[in-house]
Amino acid sequence: MPKCYQTRRITLSACHRLHSPHLSDEENKRVYGKCNHINGHGHNYIVKVTLFGEISPTTGMLMNLTDLKLYMEEAIMKPMDHKNIDKDIEYFRDKPSTTENVAVFIWKRMKDVMDHPEWLFEVEIYETENNIVRYRGD
Repeated sequence: MPKCYQTRRITLSACHRLHSPHLSDEENKRVYGKCNHINGHGHNYIVKVTLFGEISPTTGMLMNLTDLKLYMEEAIMKPMDHKNIDKDIEYFRDKPSTTENVAVFIWKRMKDVMDHPEWLFEVEIYETENNIVRYRGD
């Protein structure tokens, strides 16, 4: 059976403050610079979720994109869009909301909501047009 990659892209807006509970205030300032500002800052994140698997001979699709859209809405948009990542998402109570950690969070959420989590191949996040993180469950 032929296999393919399938990607869907969404944009969400959220704010956060880069601050690690494992560092002193001075260390946080040194490590994160202006991104450690006490009141935080925001991003318009672009998130791409890529699946990989066999194309169904019946439907001609890996996954119906309507289903993938619903999964992404549940796993990503509901908990994150127009939210304060650090204050509104329990996952970030004990870890800094770096793009790397956001990618891991999204990966775990997608795995939880998908009917075929084994198809999840990659989560790619553009924090800015220049700062991009890819996570593949490693």
